Amino acid sequence: MTSPVNWLEYDVETMVEHDKNSLWHHLKSHTMFQEKEQMIVVGGQGLKIYDIRGNEYLDATSGGVWSVMVGYGRESIARAVYEQLTQMPYFAGAYGSIPAIKLAAKLLDLLPHHGKIYFSNSGSEANEKAFKMVRLASRVCKQRKGKYKILYRDRDYHGTTVANMSACGQFERKKGFGPFVDGFSEVPHCLCYRCPFDKTYPGCSIDCARAVEDVILKEGPDTVGAFIVEPITAGGGIIPPVKEYFPVVQEICKKYGVWIIMDEVVCGFGRTGKFWGYEHYDVDPDIITMAKGLASSYEALSATAVKQEIYDIFLNDTSKPEEQTNFFRDISTYGGCTAPMAAALESTRIIEEEDLVENSRKKGKILFDRLKELAALPVVGDVRGTGLFCGLEIVVDKVKKTPPSELQMATLMGNILAEKVIVGRTNSSLPGMNTTLYFVPCLTVSEQEIDIMVSAVVKAIKKTF
Repeated sequence: MTSPVNWLEYDVETMVEHDKNSLWHHLKSHTMFQEKEQMIVVGGQGLKIYDIRGNEYLDATSGGVWSVMVGYGRESIARAVYEQLTQMPYFAGAYGSIPAIKLAAKLLDLLPHHGKIYFSNSGSEANEKAFKMVRLASRVCKQRKGKYKILYRDRDYHGTTVANMSACGQFERKKGFGPFVDGFSEVPHCLCYRCPFDKTYPGCSIDCARAVEDVILKEGPDTVGAFIVEPITAGGGIIPPVKEYFPVVQEICKKYGVWIIMDEVVCGFGRTGKFWGYEHYDVDPDIITMAKGLASSYEALSATAVKQEIYDIFLNDTSKPEEQTNFFRDISTYGGCTAPMAAALESTRIIEEEDLVENSRKKGKILFDRLKELAALPVVGDVRGTGLFCGLEIVVDKVKKTPPSELQMATLMGNILAEKVIVGRTNSSLPGMNTTLYFVPCLTVSEQEIDIMVSAVVKAIKKTF
């Protein structure tokens, strides 16, 4: 009998060489790998991560893409995954499994206006399912015939597939990947600091929201089926809408029979100081998508939640040949993996038992107040955010709101990293505007850790500009 392999063992220099020669990293310019060694992360505990060279960093990004909600090193999640894998690792989602059933019921407890949960494996896929539901409903539901078009918001991001790129409000993300899917149209963003209508809140009539009706009328109300939107724009600059935004949007959408798809992939599970981001606003979404914080990224998992009346549209009459294919004919291979559901159940239990949503609210206010103090610096143009979801927009001229160059931003990020703190920033998204720093730590963050993060950024700003 052969001994089991210890996959945790490695040789440092071999890994560094293979990282350069074998691994295709996400989002990075390929020339970077020729110029210098890239960080290789080998461990984590709480909010700290450790690289292969023995360096320790304080992570203000929850894993780089804002998804490790409960912090690193949670053994109870690992145990839940192990126990589920030894019991039953997988069976296709056409069948039920115990963790899937338990998790679906738990999510509906947290979403009392919704009736069914559809599992898949990424936020992109969760949104893709929502798009397919809109499209299929426009074919099989008499009341929704022809309503196949989907609106999206400038600066919002919904995933990496070609369909999601078609609904992407970040030009650099989608540049060169077309042609895209027909039937997607953009509405203006809602960033007051750079108002697309050159107006000032509150004397603006909330034109960014009212513009949704203009686009619906332009496209044809009989053709528009849904509006996908983040409750708070994430990668486009961390943009919380004003409180009047979503009530206006919802009134317009109800008027024209347009479903609101709320993309909670980033904001869900306590990120904003409420369990769901949309709970900050008076809005009742028809479809809600989620991923990242669903299993705290200990496993890959996403879900699409729908109101019961949407599910019921696809209750076909199998005795009628013309209706035999009117059900939602979709499958996600990894939507049948049971370990992610076990991880999600345990992660959600931790969030609730340790009151991490409330910690997000309290520590988020401390973080926001600390960042507000930085507004006195000559290069801080705007501070915005909600909960542990804050952004700092950097400018080189406060009056003209002139953004710094990509080189200046890259230098700033390098100087922050030199302080052994990792923060994020707008990345290859908005031409000339990739200038917002992101503070999105795990929900377990302490006040002391917040002080370290902000102090590192202050030092880096003063060193850079």
